[in-house]
Amino acid sequence: MALVKQKKSVSSSTEKRDETRDFDGLIHEMKSGNSVAKRWAVRDLADYPEKAVAPILNLIDQETDLIVRDAMLDTLEKIGGDKVVEGLIPYLRSEDVPLRNAVIDALQSSPDAIAKHILALLNDQDSDVRIFAIDILQMLPHVDTPIWLLSVLKDETHINVVANAVDRLSEVGTPDMVSELLALKIRFPDEAYLHFAIDNAIKRIKGE
Repeated sequence: MALVKQKKSVSSSTEKRDETRDFDGLIHEMKSGNSVAKRWAVRDLADYPEKAVAPILNLIDQETDLIVRDAMLDTLEKIGGDKVVEGLIPYLRSEDVPLRNAVIDALQSSPDAIAKHILALLNDQDSDVRIFAIDILQMLPHVDTPIWLLSVLKDETHINVVANAVDRLSEVGTPDMVSELLALKIRFPDEAYLHFAIDNAIKRIKGE
């Protein structure tokens, strides 16, 4: 009996997904109360990259079903580009930690588009946003990542921001950056943890 009910449930979900495939229909389903239909609709909106970004962004922080929200972010990652990145950046200031972390992951998938905003984020007045920008750089496949991180070492005054940049440079830094790392010990003479992180970064950069 349970098997029959399961088959009906799957069939119903499939039929619901296939009822309408046009853009307006998918938007309607994305706003519906049926989480299965919403999830399929969000996934299928990837077929409309020019029109789907704004509607998804408008709803992403209102969505309470985490599976549906993950589907929204997956679709935005698939679409990518400037509009997606510009729409996601404001959520770096969100108090919703899971959403903020998911947005950081999503931004890493559009290296060329986020590259246009990295310096502004690294110089944001909010130190948390500056740290989140370094978190984006954690997995950002971009050739300028070491240069951006080096700029943090030269200008940053917040110890937590500096420490995060040092940790990241331990993975992507180059030998010519060692002098900048050592200079931090002079700027922050009493920060034992930072000194430890600097020494560790230098060892990793040198391959010791």
